[in-house]
Order: sequence, then C-alpha cells, then structure tokens
Amino acid sequence: MAGGLNAASEPLTLDVVSLDLEANGVAHHEGKVVFVRGALPGERVRATLVRRKPRFDVAQTVEVLRESHSRVAPRCPHFGVCGGCSMQHLDAGAQLAIKQRALEDQLRHIGKLRPQLILRPLSGPPWGYRYRARLSVRNVPKKGGVLVGFHEKGSSYVADMRECHVLPKRLSDLLLPLRELVGSLSLRDRLPQIEVAIGEALRGDLLVALVLRVLEPPTDADRRTLLAFAARERVELWLQPAGPDSIRLLCTRDGEPVADDRASELGYRLAEFDVRMPYRPTDFTQVNHRINEALVGRALRLLDPQPGERVADLFCGLGNFTLPLARRAREVVGIEGSPVLTRRALENAALNGLAGNTRFRTANLFELTPEGWASLGRFDRVLIDPPREGALAVVKALSADAAKPNRIVYVSCNPATLARDAAILAHEGGFVLKAAGAIDMFPQTSHVESIAVFEPLAGDA
Repeated sequence: MAGGLNAASEPLTLDVVSLDLEANGVAHHEGKVVFVRGALPGERVRATLVRRKPRFDVAQTVEVLRESHSRVAPRCPHFGVCGGCSMQHLDAGAQLAIKQRALEDQLRHIGKLRPQLILRPLSGPPWGYRYRARLSVRNVPKKGGVLVGFHEKGSSYVADMRECHVLPKRLSDLLLPLRELVGSLSLRDRLPQIEVAIGEALRGDLLVALVLRVLEPPTDADRRTLLAFAARERVELWLQPAGPDSIRLLCTRDGEPVADDRASELGYRLAEFDVRMPYRPTDFTQVNHRINEALVGRALRLLDPQPGERVADLFCGLGNFTLPLARRAREVVGIEGSPVLTRRALENAALNGLAGNTRFRTANLFELTPEGWASLGRFDRVLIDPPREGALAVVKALSADAAKPNRIVYVSCNPATLARDAAILAHEGGFVLKAAGAIDMFPQTSHVESIAVFEPLAGDA
C-alpha cells in the first residue's frame, strides 16, 4: 500500500488551483499540497489518495464535480492508460497558455528574471505531428500475443495500443501490422524496441523508416518475412544489433535488400533556407518537423546574423541551425560532442554547398572552460541549443568573457535549466534577457520547449 494508505479511505473533495509541469492538478488539503491526476485548474473534484509523501500527496480524480471550461473529451481511446500523452483532456489553446506560464514562472522563480518582451508562442497542428517515436515491443501471450506501443502511464508495461493520434495516420495504421510482423518472427522474444522516423524522401513524399532492435540475428526465414513486410507496407527497414550507431539498412521501401546505408532516402527540408538534411533514423532530429521549421526561422530572425559576421552554433547536432545560419553569415562554427554527428554535419554542409563557410568541431561543451571558449576567437553572435541538462559550462564561459557577442539566442527543451542558465548570463555575465517565449513542440503533452534572447548591457559588447 503506497505510503501506508488505507485502500478503503474516503475520497477527498478538492479545489484545483493550477497545473504542475507534469499536467497534474494542484490543490491543497489540510495545509498540504496535493497533486491530482486528471484534474484541471478551476475544477472541483472528488479524488482518492494514491501516494503520501512528507511534503505532498498524490491523488487520482474519480469524479469531476465542477468542470473547467477548458476541459475537452480526449480524442484517443487509450488516453489515461497510455503514458504518451498527459493533456488530451485540455483544450489546445489552454495547453499553450499553461506552457507559456510555466516558462515565465521558471524564469521568475529560478532565474529571478522577467523578459522585456514575451514572444508569441509557436504552435502547429495538435495531432499527427510526431515524426519520431520509440515504440516498446513485448510478447505477452496472456494478452493475445505481441504488443507494440508506448508504456502505460507510470509503468513498464506496454499499452495495448491499436491507434495513436499524435502519430501521423500512416504510422498509426502500422501499429497492428507491426504486431503481426513481430509475432511471425522467430526472434519475437528478442526484439524489445522499434524506433520510428518519418522523413521526406528525395522525390518529396513521406518516407517511414523502422529500426528493429534485434538481440539476435534474424534467420533467413525472418529476413524473407521482413523484406515482404517492407514491400507491402512501403517502409525502410533497419536492424540495430547493439547501440544506436550499430544500425544498418536492411532494405528499401521496395523490399530490396541493400548493403549500403546511402541507399536510404530519409531526410527533411528547411525550405526557407534551401537546405535538405539527410539523416539516419537514430540520429537526433526534432520530433515535430513543422514546428522545427518554424523554430529555425524564428531563431535566425531573432539572432539576426549579418553577412560579415562570425557565428557559433553550440550543440549543433546535424547542423539543423548551422546550415541555415551559413546562408546568412560570413562564417559559422558548429560545435558538438558526438564525433558521429560532427562528421554527418560536415557531410550535410557539403551536400548543400555550404562547406566553404562552415566549420565543425567535436568538443564536450559540458566541460567548456573560459580559456577553451576564448581560444575559439570572438563570435559576433551565438546560438545555443543544448539537451535537457542545459548549458551551464557554456554560459559560465560566456559570462567570464570580456569579448561578449552582440546577441545570444538560447533554444531550450527544459525551462528549469534555461532559467538557471539565464540567471548566470544576467546576474554574472551582464546580459539582458530581451525576450522569451514557449514553443509547443509536443502538443497533448506537458513538455515545454522555449526560446530566449540575450544581449549585453549597453557598453559591454
């Protein structure tokens, strides 16, 4: 029994005042915070306690007594069981407002900062946007065989998913055929995961690539089954026997076996900058291609690189920002910790005719020192796009540098680490937080992405 709870305890009546970053309602009972699953701000609910902690409790909504005007019927029949979404019961506009408020709250509480300008949030289609996914696979005879999908909420079990509305329909329609495929393979108990990437093929149509995590080699019969599936469903198939870099293309979407990964057509376009980005399905790319394209455009307009300037793109990955920046600036230096990504970014620069004014370096930016930063020479403008851990060493190095860039644009996937880093830039580095805004990269979830703009105080540049 969680936290010593009595299974027969009576439900509480709670008034919900806000949402937390995991989309749980926040209420108070007897002087203690209660996080209420399935409840929205402004609602009165009956809820049962499922966990007690010294500083807070967790409850599950059992009945909504007074409904929020922002509540909507979840579109997906698996909502509440599947852990892939947490906000389908909330209107899309309200989702966006909550994410913007979460960003502002983190900047205020952690960073002690308020942006001079609140940027209009970036948003796109609320459904069918997820072009990347990691689907778990389990053979569960008690549930009828193979399951393919996301984990159940708060569990290691795989949800019994038959459709998914945040995936494009093309991919949602593959969930049941994938069950049948895996169930027909001899290695069905040794295939724990399928990685999915949807991109744009060379001729402009959508291409689905599936990476099968195989813990033992497929038999000849398995290979024939896989090739037939690829041809029938028009998907590229890849096999991954070990880590992400071990993937190898098995066949094209025509079901033709290949020996060279370069036969893959997977890629995406940034039309505004005339850039095409080929990638492998386990390379990091943004989940939401539509929002990524809008984000790159906004980031470049905010950074505003000039033709004679030198720009740094930190945590550059495949060159998602580097190559568009190279269309605008004299020189762009992309820095990334993975040598595999650095090499692929260099290849992408050459493919797009941008090798002449791009440079790529492999370096661990989490260990960047002020001396290491100074050794790179002065940059007129800097773009930072770190993972969830943020860019602590980077902002400390920038803050210690007397030769400050004219502008910094920071793209973040974690408002808490953005707020921490913004505080260092502002309170130690003498930068001003000019603007900030939310980006709805993951509609129907509580995930918050954002963008912020910093400039040195007048006279410090």
